[in-house]
Amino acid sequence: METEITAPEAFLAPAGAPLAAAHARAPAVPAASAAEPGDSWSVAGATLGSRLFLGTSHYPSPEVLTQAARASGAQVFTVGLRRLQPESGGGNAFWRRIRELGGHLLPNTAGCHGAQQAVNLARMARELFGTDWIKLEVIGDDYTLQPDPFGTLEAASVLAAEGFSVFAYTTDDLVLARRLLDAGVVAVMPWAAPIGSGRGPQNLQALRTLRERLPDAVLVCDAGLGRPSHAAQVMEIGFDAVLLNTAVAEAADPVRMASAFGAAVRAGRDGFLGGIMPERDTAQASTPTVGVPFWHEARADAPARSGGAS
Repeated sequence: METEITAPEAFLAPAGAPLAAAHARAPAVPAASAAEPGDSWSVAGATLGSRLFLGTSHYPSPEVLTQAARASGAQVFTVGLRRLQPESGGGNAFWRRIRELGGHLLPNTAGCHGAQQAVNLARMARELFGTDWIKLEVIGDDYTLQPDPFGTLEAASVLAAEGFSVFAYTTDDLVLARRLLDAGVVAVMPWAAPIGSGRGPQNLQALRTLRERLPDAVLVCDAGLGRPSHAAQVMEIGFDAVLLNTAVAEAADPVRMASAFGAAVRAGRDGFLGGIMPERDTAQASTPTVGVPFWHEARADAPARSGGAS
């Protein structure tokens, strides 16, 4: 049975309206700079300065969420509509807090286990928030929370055809990523590790292959990042952005951790743009031997010379 979801009038926007309309009555919260000047990028018609997407669940309090969002510099915030159950009539304060973050809202279909369920929820989200952006999640396994490749592709095809800007959560499978792009998604979002595991990239080579083989695609690493260094790793290989939630929300100090992830994303991006040196199997001296002072050479030859006949 399909559930009718309603929301307070303050949070409704006309279907298909620009996302800014949903935030028009709320001042944007100032955010820390999350990118170097001139390193802006575009996705789904929006130009962004930040390369960090931030989830909004599991924070100790709404106040901590706001502070962490500001510290991170994020400009895109994800919300799990199904898990929050706005149809109950509660949660108005939370919705207001999300709106006041400013930036871009990216509703997601977290908790859906079938293509049709995800499609229905995406349609509801568009009516509620007046945005065509949707993070598509179709879960295939309750233990690992691994995305269902078949359901994800099916739902992505339907939603893209209906004009949604689909950000598709998937595994690091190259063939599936290609099929999703062919279906019209605006961003492929491969996992680094299972959701909430904090393990970091389990197959960095697979992620690197995605970047190399899909040079023009928008790639956002989503799920499984636990440390700022994990975010830097995927940014160093050329990913466009990262999305995380648990690593910040469940940290001992979410605000400080959000700032650390923002810095790590910038550092990783700078490393990629700077051109990271190749790895080598053998050592290579960083100091050249050409032009070594003569007394250094003399000292090196001293034992051999002292052993000769006088």
